[in-house]
Amino acid sequence: MLGDSITIVSGLPRSGTSLMMQMLAAGGLPALTDAVRAPDESNPRGYLEFEPVKRLRTDQSWLLQARGKAVKIIHLLLRELPTDGRFVYRIVFMKRPVAEVLASQRAMLERQGKISAAEETLARIYPAQLAQIEAWLAEQPCFSVLPVEHGQLLADARSEADRINAFLGGGLDPAAMSSAVDPALHRQRRTVQGQK
Repeated sequence: MLGDSITIVSGLPRSGTSLMMQMLAAGGLPALTDAVRAPDESNPRGYLEFEPVKRLRTDQSWLLQARGKAVKIIHLLLRELPTDGRFVYRIVFMKRPVAEVLASQRAMLERQGKISAAEETLARIYPAQLAQIEAWLAEQPCFSVLPVEHGQLLADARSEADRINAFLGGGLDPAAMSSAVDPALHRQRRTVQGQK
């Protein structure tokens, strides 16, 4: 079944989507990526992104390449996917506390010498965006969705890998998937907890 469907890793920015792409690739699911965005200090193992995704609103031709593979698509672009029955999508949707997401974004931008956007605004916008997209996905028969909690993934990678493998129809290697998880990279949870 994986050969016919498109596996999508989605979620807010800095919610663990790169980690999930790394897990799926380690488990044996080919990743649709390019080398446009290189690894950096914020994501030393790479972002595993595919540049044409950003043009999804105007160019969907690349979706044929995504069949049988995993591709990362940010939450806001999911609505641009065709829902006319040409494609079947399985979404692994990463969930992470908004405070951690914002802290991770802030740290990433600071490392790049940039100023972060107004966090109070994003703290309101992000939950609303997620609620809207999740309601929309639930109404589309071509989507099946598996929520994955970022913190739970780091706490019990093997169990989560088993769950993800089952959702995707089996055939992946959960042991290899879980070995791709490095809890030491979960830096912003410690930061946020220290601020409480």
